[in-house]
Amino acid sequence: MSHIEKNKVVTLRYNLTDPDGNMLDEGDQPIVYLHGGYGGVFLPIENALEGKSVGDSITVKLQPNDAFGEYDFDLMQIEAVENLPQPLKVGMMIEGETEEGLEESAVFYTVTEIADGKAVLDGNHPLSGMALVFIGAVTDIRPATAAEIEAGEPVA
Repeated sequence: MSHIEKNKVVTLRYNLTDPDGNMLDEGDQPIVYLHGGYGGVFLPIENALEGKSVGDSITVKLQPNDAFGEYDFDLMQIEAVENLPQPLKVGMMIEGETEEGLEESAVFYTVTEIADGKAVLDGNHPLSGMALVFIGAVTDIRPATAAEIEAGEPVA
């Protein structure tokens, strides 16, 4: 029987709740990742899966720093509504850009409020600042191909 170890492609069925058991993500699509420190899943989850086999389950409590990070108020901004895509609605996701050094990278902002011709945009992940409970079950383990190891992730 195969065990989870470095350079194995692992498939997990999962769901994500808050510490009170409220469902945050029902895991409609399984997670498929390359095991061994490639960043495909959060490190505490990867550590809990080490050595597991198909059929094994894990429950991992994640603090914000282990998951989507602490809430960062610097990632909030206020923009004039006319400068944003229309029709604008609370809850919409808008792609923006951030400049880090000389590199520009895409950031997604959620419209959290619209008032007086201005919109509040939040660039934090919707689950940032939250403790989470990850419940996963291993459904498949296979050796990674050389191309997957080189890419650092499963290749479809």
